[in-house]
Amino acid sequence: MDLGFTLFELAAIFATMVVAYIIFGLTGFGSALIASPVLALFIPVAKIVPLLAIVDMFAAVTNVARHSRNADLGELKRLIPMMIIGSLIGATILLKTRPDILLLALGIFVILYALYSLSRRKPLGKFKTAAAVPFGLVGGVFSALFGSGGFIYAIYLSGRIESKDNLRITQTTLIGLSTFTRVILFTLAGVYMDLSILLMVLLLAPGMLAGLTLANRISLGINREQLIKLINILLLLSGLVLLGRYFSQ
Repeated sequence: MDLGFTLFELAAIFATMVVAYIIFGLTGFGSALIASPVLALFIPVAKIVPLLAIVDMFAAVTNVARHSRNADLGELKRLIPMMIIGSLIGATILLKTRPDILLLALGIFVILYALYSLSRRKPLGKFKTAAAVPFGLVGGVFSALFGSGGFIYAIYLSGRIESKDNLRITQTTLIGLSTFTRVILFTLAGVYMDLSILLMVLLLAPGMLAGLTLANRISLGINREQLIKLINILLLLSGLVLLGRYFSQ
């Protein structure tokens, strides 16, 4: 099946996946959030999240198997039911909304995320357990709609868990479970019955593998905080490009 990409577009898609997974390998930063703004220039937004959900699932299998035993099970039990409900809502919106509106929403989401991250705001005090309801719901919606709800969970968990190692492991496990949830929901909705999506998964996979391989072999002259700041600046610019594309249609 011809997916209709030019050689330039194929090269751009491959390069995007390589860069996204190099950054993911170096920082643990959300690959979907990095890749989505660029992929949206070539692929409908409604297809990007199901695509990246399958690609991310392979990494998630390893992370969940390795770390889940040391995660905070109490927090997971509070967040997961709300995450599933939120994911149902987000998947419904994704599959029912017009493509141009999704493009606008993705642009706004990326810009707001970048601005939030650059502000370096942290939770004030300790969240109550009841806060798991709104954070779980919103995180689930963003995960299914944009493939990137991890920062919502991070805000909640950082206001609940003091140990950095326990926070990281719980966050990793939750994101892995979120990925599984998205794949299951999209499967039940029949999204993967579209052969072009499965073919695009095969198209994206080599870039993902190359990125993770390179991440294990390179070292940067800047620290993690500086790298994440640079990434957020690039995300801000990507979001502005998406808005420019929407308003120029």
